[in-house]
Amino acid sequence: MVTNWTDFQRAQPEFAQAVRRRFEQYKHHVLATIRKDGSPRVTGLEVNFLHGELWLGMMPHSRKAQDLRRDPRFAVQANPGAGDDMRDGDVRVSGRAVEVTDPEVIARFSGEVAPPEPFHLFRVEPTEVVATSIEGGELVMRAWRPGRPVRTIRRGNGDEPAREVS
Repeated sequence: MVTNWTDFQRAQPEFAQAVRRRFEQYKHHVLATIRKDGSPRVTGLEVNFLHGELWLGMMPHSRKAQDLRRDPRFAVQANPGAGDDMRDGDVRVSGRAVEVTDPEVIARFSGEVAPPEPFHLFRVEPTEVVATSIEGGELVMRAWRPGRPVRTIRRGNGDEPAREVS
């Protein structure tokens, strides 16, 4: 099922807004791509939310751009911020990065973001969005996939099993 950021927002507006706010707290994030040999590559990048889409922009001929052109699967993790308290939780978006080559779309993006040029531009098709936080001494994971409601799983520090809550 192909989806975009707008589809996610329509399906889960509060969750989508919380994830977006978390990404917008910091400029730089961490992107995971798949190398030619199948091993992971982790690099930094900026993300942009514009016109109902989540965008990934990167320098031409960068390894991460080459990875995505060959295999569009990726995950992008929001910058956890300073310290180790994870006060604002942790968010990740996984999916497919679709390269955009339409000159009008690229010009519109450039007009608003003003990236160093030239650059590669990828539109995100999310296949999973996950937010993890600590609430009341429990680890709480919220996960969304296209066509499904958000699942919430809570787990404590003891031997008790994780439990899904509605």
